Amino acid sequence: MDLRPERQLDRLAPDLHRVLDDVCRRLAAAGGRAWLVGGTVRDLALGRDTGDLDLEVFGLPADRLQDTLAAAYDLDLVGRAFGILKLRGWPVDVGLPRREAKLGRGHKGFAIDSDPHLDLPTAAARRDFTLNAVYLDPLTGEVADPWQGLDDLDRGLLRHTSPAFGEDPLRVLRGMQLVARFELHAVPETVALCRAVAREGLPGERLWGEWVKLLTLGRRPSLGLEFLRETGWLAHFPELDALRGCPQDPHHHPEGDVWIHTLHALDAFAAERTGDPWEDLVVGCAVLCHDLGKPGHTTREPDGRVRSLGHEQVSVARTESLLGAMTDNRRLLAEVKPLVAEHGHPTQLFRAGASAAAVRRLAARVGRIDRLVRVARADNFGRPPLPADAYPAGDWLLAVAAAHDVIDTAPAPLIQGRHLVALGETPGPRFTPILDEVYAAQLDGDVTDETAALALLKRILARSDDPEGKGRRKD
Repeated sequence: MDLRPERQLDRLAPDLHRVLDDVCRRLAAAGGRAWLVGGTVRDLALGRDTGDLDLEVFGLPADRLQDTLAAAYDLDLVGRAFGILKLRGWPVDVGLPRREAKLGRGHKGFAIDSDPHLDLPTAAARRDFTLNAVYLDPLTGEVADPWQGLDDLDRGLLRHTSPAFGEDPLRVLRGMQLVARFELHAVPETVALCRAVAREGLPGERLWGEWVKLLTLGRRPSLGLEFLRETGWLAHFPELDALRGCPQDPHHHPEGDVWIHTLHALDAFAAERTGDPWEDLVVGCAVLCHDLGKPGHTTREPDGRVRSLGHEQVSVARTESLLGAMTDNRRLLAEVKPLVAEHGHPTQLFRAGASAAAVRRLAARVGRIDRLVRVARADNFGRPPLPADAYPAGDWLLAVAAAHDVIDTAPAPLIQGRHLVALGETPGPRFTPILDEVYAAQLDGDVTDETAALALLKRILARSDDPEGKGRRKD
């Protein structure tokens, strides 16, 4: 590849490019020199669009830097203690070169000393990987690459910059997602250094951001997970580590154990992302977790077949354990777990020639048939050398769901609590089983409109037996 980031600046949005040029010229007039650095330069070198700009400014003290920018821009000073200024309304971070001294455990145990007079190679050494330690002067087009990061990027190598890399354990997870996003191979020295890095002091929520990038941006998520295995960090995620060596029936899974299957399924998912970050995160998490329940619930039968009966519900519990240790996003967990629980049903219903009622019931359980089909497709395609060019069960399920308006939503109940109140019922626990019975009849197709549903509701109320008068009609 011809990695020339200076030739890619025109990829920036015109307004953002103008702001970048203006900022750099103002800083130059004040006696400083601003360099683009980090992921910005890496993405430009690869010819990829970049929306966030990171500038490192040499030669200007912090106060002078702030005054120069404040004369033309509204600044967000939340990162000032770390030598970072943000331009409000623009995806631009402006910082000073800095030294970091390790004082305590974890990723926050650092003393940060901004130094505008630090030389560029020394400043570059504090960056995590060589591919993130490339500098570009937007005004002159000069590229500074003291760690040969462009060469490593061209060769598909992930290499740390200096031994100081090991002082921040979060960098191991950053390596995980970078390997997946850019299809890299970590050099042995970097793998060895990562093996020596302890996770201590690194909370789960800090890890989560790197997992999000793996699942929503990784071209081959399997490479990131294999990086965790090679570095010994998979042990920090026991639900995933347990997949290694867990057997599967070779007839249905010729690819190998559950770990290998999960890697292939994740890559199949990544090949069909929608580009919607939330949708891809939900589905990606479900694919990652769909078979977590197989270890400990897999048996070899007398006929030689390997079965994992009932693993789906165990997978749900382990999904809660794995994801819940890294994020408190309850909405995410609520949307992922039904997909994990039901991931085998598209194929099962298709083979059984299931009715529309069965599809409606499935939609009521998962909420999103379209998401479930994406998970099931990845599961089905993650079985090489079996073909991965068609999934008839998914096509069938989507067609039936579309015909009954449940492709991306659960069936809306025809009867709700307000209907019971209108009939004189007092709200209470008794409402739930009554509404559930009417809804079940709706899903089965026994009632298809509000009039029929109300008639059923009245019959249920008429037959109800409530001798103590609890929850009965208001007098």
